[in-house]
Amino acid sequence: LLSFVIKAVTAGLREAPAFNASLDPFREEIVYKKYYNIGFAADTGRGLVVPVVNGTDTMSIVQIADQVYDKATRARDGNLPAEEMRGGTFTITNIGPLGGTALMPTINYPEVAILAMGKVQKKPVVRDGEIVIRKMLPLTLAFDHRIADGADAARFVAELVRQLSDPNLLLMET
Repeated sequence: LLSFVIKAVTAGLREAPAFNASLDPFREEIVYKKYYNIGFAADTGRGLVVPVVNGTDTMSIVQIADQVYDKATRARDGNLPAEEMRGGTFTITNIGPLGGTALMPTINYPEVAILAMGKVQKKPVVRDGEIVIRKMLPLTLAFDHRIADGADAARFVAELVRQLSDPNLLLMET
């Protein structure tokens, strides 16, 4: 699931560049990144680390999945070098595998935003006037209000939902 979310986030960041930026406190300016390096929180026996998958805009979902697996495995084994945890432009954290359904994540400075994923659960929803059971993925976006506002966040999350609701869109992204 994480590789699909990384791909959806990458597509969303193209539409909402404020979330793929950083604040340079010394120059007092916003730096908009033209590259997409997505970090993901990895739980290890020595604490949380954030490996970074570089260039997610040029990768397929399978390539992203391979990178996530490789980096998470090396992080858990204590073999991930520090340089593979630097240079992220956006971070995703996922408490779903631990059973968590909600989280207020902390932004990974100097990034502008972080997305938290909860546990996927089957829930009743209304579709075309009918109550049906669908898999629902709780998402929480935390962001720096100095860079973006609630309307920007709503549009970004709406794009994520659109992308994740139709995996064919993600399969065409590269």
